[in-house]
Amino acid sequence: MKQLLFLILIINFSLAQSQVKVTSKYGSDINDVQDILRFENIFTDKLTFQSETLKGKSYTIALEEFKKGKLVKTKILFDDNYFKIPNDKLALKFYFKLANGKLKTQILGNGFSGKKSTFKLSNDEDQYALKDFFGSKEEIILDINKKNSVLALITPTIHEDGSGSYCEVAQSDVAPEKLGEKFKIPHYFLVTIKFN
Repeated sequence: MKQLLFLILIINFSLAQSQVKVTSKYGSDINDVQDILRFENIFTDKLTFQSETLKGKSYTIALEEFKKGKLVKTKILFDDNYFKIPNDKLALKFYFKLANGKLKTQILGNGFSGKKSTFKLSNDEDQYALKDFFGSKEEIILDINKKNSVLALITPTIHEDGSGSYCEVAQSDVAPEKLGEKFKIPHYFLVTIKFN
């Protein structure tokens, strides 16, 4: 019995060591500013990652582009192999602007800003929206040992009656890389993070 209890404690400790808690703060707290951002197709999201095991880790953030359900391109947005995470918390701000048939993105963190990257859009920029994978939850748990999708820029799934839904896509239990295939979304992007 003691051996079983000891084994359960070891397994629970190991699982806790691989978990990263993530919280999100979307957009601006000022309603008028948020209205202007939405009008101009500018999206912002601040993600905060927290875990004792983050200390000393580096991380890579990539943007994966999907067309007709297939991954067609992966671009590294930020690769931090020089500066290690100094404590148990990492806060990153993600900025996205959709205009003139292009997506422009930049990441800001503690004392740095990543380079601006631009991608061509397949659809009208007004059809894309930034979504996370929180649904109604205030936080999600990621596995520090895996690449995790944290944000998506998607077009809606279109129903037979012509209506569309973004939330149905982002809040489904479908793996992010399968969203295009499942919901017949012709073009979308995923933002991923991998801790090293």
